[in-house]
Amino acid sequence: MYKLWQATYKEFLLLKRDLGGLAVLFIMPLVLVITVTLIQDSSFKHINKNKIPILFVDNDNDEVSKSIVSNLKKSSAFKIVSQIDGKNINEIQANKLVLKGKYQLAIIIPKKLTANLNAKVGNNVTNILANFMEDSKEEETMQDATKKEIPTIQTQEIKLYFDPATQLSFKNGVKDAIDKMISKIETQSIYQVFQKELEIEGNLFEPTSFIKFTEINALKKDAEIKPNSVQHNVPAWSLFAIFFIIIPLSINIVKEKNQGTFVRLKTNPVSYATILGSKIITYLSVCMIQFLLMLLIGFYLFPYLNLPALEINGSYYLLFIVALFVGLAAIGLGLLLGTFASTPEQSAPFGATLVVILAAIGGVWIPVFAMPKTMQIIAKISPMNWGLNGFYDVILRNAKFTDILPEISLLALFFIIMLGISIYYDKLKSAV
Repeated sequence: MYKLWQATYKEFLLLKRDLGGLAVLFIMPLVLVITVTLIQDSSFKHINKNKIPILFVDNDNDEVSKSIVSNLKKSSAFKIVSQIDGKNINEIQANKLVLKGKYQLAIIIPKKLTANLNAKVGNNVTNILANFMEDSKEEETMQDATKKEIPTIQTQEIKLYFDPATQLSFKNGVKDAIDKMISKIETQSIYQVFQKELEIEGNLFEPTSFIKFTEINALKKDAEIKPNSVQHNVPAWSLFAIFFIIIPLSINIVKEKNQGTFVRLKTNPVSYATILGSKIITYLSVCMIQFLLMLLIGFYLFPYLNLPALEINGSYYLLFIVALFVGLAAIGLGLLLGTFASTPEQSAPFGATLVVILAAIGGVWIPVFAMPKTMQIIAKISPMNWGLNGFYDVILRNAKFTDILPEISLLALFFIIMLGISIYYDKLKSAV
């Protein structure tokens, strides 16, 4: 135990000598999480406070187009632009303006949309009512005559011109919103035609939706907790920062090999496990301090930056347990990289690139559910994904120890495998 303590003390002294590198380890993740959270939060507020101008070309000038305009104006997201320099715009102008990126969207309403919609609804209602009149030959004759008189109404097309740089989620949202408006107008028209055909007075159509959606999140002390940008960014970028420990750790191992320090240590009555144990304790301590600082930033600094304070639904000790196993996984990867690398120039860029790749496929930048199916499968092999799910389980889902057991087990297994490969490879090199 005394040897382990002395070896650990030696590692702390080496870290202390490189104050610049140590400062980067602690300051870099803090700056990163503050910057990313501020950008995301301010972008979200900007979108909510500022309406997006969209071009609107109305070739219908009737009930349907007026209803669409009315609903779009009620929305807090859009600003209708139908004139430029006091002149109504046409489809060709709208297309050019959107293609140049001056507007994200142009909505083109076709001619006679309302009239054709009413005619189509009228035809459908007439057919339905005619089918109820099959008791007498006279009524059947009327039905046949009515069917012959019904003209074919072609499907109407509302054109949406999108800026090529527009995100797919925005496109789908706009199309769904307009489709919902048209469906409501069609339903209202059907009710009105039925009332007219059946000679019923008054308005029987109730525009209020019967079915509504209610978003329910986890409850804590009878208060609803809604996940925010802080609750997502603090664990994600803490994970990213912890895994960057592989760079100084691998460089440390490579320097000891190249300077002969590692050989001198092994000639002393000190086991290889003690040498590795000292490195694990030292760098794991750094990881935990990193994580603690990230939490303190979320708790105390973010409110002063006009950001939501970090709220944790689960137990704090479970959060630190996840962080502990995340740190072990990162250290195991650092030991493996340091064992295989021959020079710092090999370990540093490779380590940085590896961390970025693991973060990308692990869901730190883009949610896993938004990735293609193939990438979702690949994400499951990233230790960052296991750690991120563990953090989210505790922070957002009020998880118990049994809930995070699968994630921490995978992280522990990853650490053991990395450590085992490092020891085996070192023995092979020593035997040569």
